Amino acid sequence: MATTTKTVTELPAWKALSAHFQTIDRLHLRELFAQDPKRGERLTVEAAGLYLDYSKNRITDETLALLLELAEQSGLRARIDAMFRGEKINVSEKRAVLHVALRAPKGQSIPLDGEDVVPEVHSVLDRMADFSNRVRGGAWRGHTGKPIRNIVNIGIGGSDLGPVMAYEALKHYSDRAMTFRFVSNVDGTDFVEATRDLDPAETLFIISSKTFTTLETMTNAGSARSWSLAGLAGDEEAIAKHFVAVSTNAKEVTKFGIDTANMFGFWDWVGGRYSMDSAIGLSTMLAIGPDNFRAMLGGFHEIDEHFRTAPFERNLPVIMGLLAIWSNNFFGAQTVAVLPYEQYLKRFPAYLQQLTMESNGKHVTIEGHPLSYDTGPIYWGEPGTNGQHSFYQLIHQGTRLIPCDFIAFHKTLNRLGQQHDMLLANVFAQGEALAFGKTPHEVSAEGSADWLVPHRVFEGNRPSNTILMEQLTPAALGKLVALYEHNVFTQGAIWQVDSFDQWGVELGKVLAQRIIPELINEAEPKFVHDSSTNALIRRHRRFRDKLH
Repeated sequence: MATTTKTVTELPAWKALSAHFQTIDRLHLRELFAQDPKRGERLTVEAAGLYLDYSKNRITDETLALLLELAEQSGLRARIDAMFRGEKINVSEKRAVLHVALRAPKGQSIPLDGEDVVPEVHSVLDRMADFSNRVRGGAWRGHTGKPIRNIVNIGIGGSDLGPVMAYEALKHYSDRAMTFRFVSNVDGTDFVEATRDLDPAETLFIISSKTFTTLETMTNAGSARSWSLAGLAGDEEAIAKHFVAVSTNAKEVTKFGIDTANMFGFWDWVGGRYSMDSAIGLSTMLAIGPDNFRAMLGGFHEIDEHFRTAPFERNLPVIMGLLAIWSNNFFGAQTVAVLPYEQYLKRFPAYLQQLTMESNGKHVTIEGHPLSYDTGPIYWGEPGTNGQHSFYQLIHQGTRLIPCDFIAFHKTLNRLGQQHDMLLANVFAQGEALAFGKTPHEVSAEGSADWLVPHRVFEGNRPSNTILMEQLTPAALGKLVALYEHNVFTQGAIWQVDSFDQWGVELGKVLAQRIIPELINEAEPKFVHDSSTNALIRRHRRFRDKLH
């Protein structure tokens, strides 16, 4: 794989972009559209059923050319090729990054250490499909002979955020005779509320933990085991009928009481935040059925192939990634708002938070050198039109520049009169308002008093992308997720960071393991933390003793 010894800020294209920025920093989108009446039609890309309008970004043709040159000089193409070849581009963990293999069709070959991984992927998919069909069709019965009507997925991080998001996004396609719940937080309230109205005899738990040792997941799994046994006369044999595992640790799975025939594996080349289309998606398949799940995988694959083969100037994830770098590193935008105008996508921004910030929230380069530039903007958002009545005020008239991604669909899955047309009108209006705003002259012309004019002025010049698709289908969801996966890849490759490790989640977890016995042991421990942490532990022990 070709690499560069220069940091990204030393590349000629970056230096040219820095100089170019000084010439257009104050240029307003009103001017750019006035100078080019076709801008809104010209600065668009369409591929694989996705339409991206990026004309409302603060760029010129020269900006785009320089950004594309930056991609070339950064070795982005070589890094894309290396990922698809199965090279170990996760350098700190010495692992390949092959989530693209999870959605590769039968017959395609993706080698890893000389072995084709695609047949193994499809073997797991076939086992998932067989299991899903048995549960959905009633052939799989609980310990007392009742059919399974409730599915509870227990996981955390990628083992929860992906399944939750996918279930909510594809609820229209789900089996409504079944109830799906998701437990992730080690706070016991999460488990209690998820199971309060469920019958243990009709409930199946999916325990999703690659190692089967994840603290939060296994704590909740233990509670689920106790809850099930309490409702099933304490019969240990019931566990095998009411629990399955998504894991690779057969020893711990067996110890728990789960039949390894009902253990669905995945691989160390699948990062948690890239795993919703692996066996981690078992709850998704149970909800929407194997055919719809495979349609989702087809959508993923279509964008994978587009990302792998399309020239950068027509490459959707590359264009979005480059624009994100332009906003983050040159305009100093520290966040990105993702605003889906589709209620089914209400958990999509939360899903993207892990995908984007766990991937590119890094402070050193791949080679371990400290970064001198910002990476990993904060991703956040809510569905439209809800957000319009809460935080859009800050986006429109606040002092911070917040680029926005608007996501919408031409067809609704639930048509009620003209409500979908009203929804789409709001999408288009918000992008227009952010870009062009309202001048003092326009406000005055509407009859506003002079003292009120400053309060009603909209500066505009706020950048946004608009992503349009025909309808939210399983395939469309796969395309949308893959679009952002490769957008994140593009940003990380140019910033020269390892987008596929996540050491930042480790330290707090290690310290928590030390503190747990200090909280629960009867004898007061010897405190070895800082004065604040020691005082907090002592305070909780005092209150715990009073309560018990």
